[in-house]
Amino acid sequence: MRLERLTHNKIKIFLTFDDLMDRGLTKEDLWKDTFKVHQLFRDMIEEASEELGFEVNGSIAVEVYSLPAQGMVVIVTSDGQYDDVEEEFADDYIEMQVTLDESDDIFYEFQTFEDVIQLAHRLYAIGCLDGTLYSYHNRFYLHVSEEPPVNIDNFIAILAEFGSPSTITIHRVQEYGKKIIDHRAIEQLVRYFPAN
Repeated sequence: MRLERLTHNKIKIFLTFDDLMDRGLTKEDLWKDTFKVHQLFRDMIEEASEELGFEVNGSIAVEVYSLPAQGMVVIVTSDGQYDDVEEEFADDYIEMQVTLDESDDIFYEFQTFEDVIQLAHRLYAIGCLDGTLYSYHNRFYLHVSEEPPVNIDNFIAILAEFGSPSTITIHRVQEYGKKIIDHRAIEQLVRYFPAN
């Protein structure tokens, strides 16, 4: 499980499918309202509280995005309102509004342009030339729409070495971001930024 603070009242949690299996859950279980799922969310909130100082006061909104062969991204937003009754029962109950979404897009986020260039050379070496590259809020995003030339799990493992699954939808980045390379981004990056 990987945690990241997005704002003062919002965190991002990335769960691999191994994280879910360790807790006796499957991807399909997250679509159900069960005790195990509630316990998973409680554990995530407790870990976020310890690691990031993220405090839940009042209700929370939970958005769960399933990513192909990668895992789940969970966005937790606390409304930050204090309620004496809820504080009294905070150990037993968290009010959650859960939104679930599943995406087949391979859409990754990168901190630096150098990460994208290094990834491009790795992908080019295995025969991947595809991709559309975007920039949005000082980050870079790569969308791969063609079938990867290798097993999807291996392909995702290579992407994960340089970036992380995007929790922002491709539609938002297309709408508000800047398209840097329209098509065959991997091929063009390798051509314009050769390895030393």
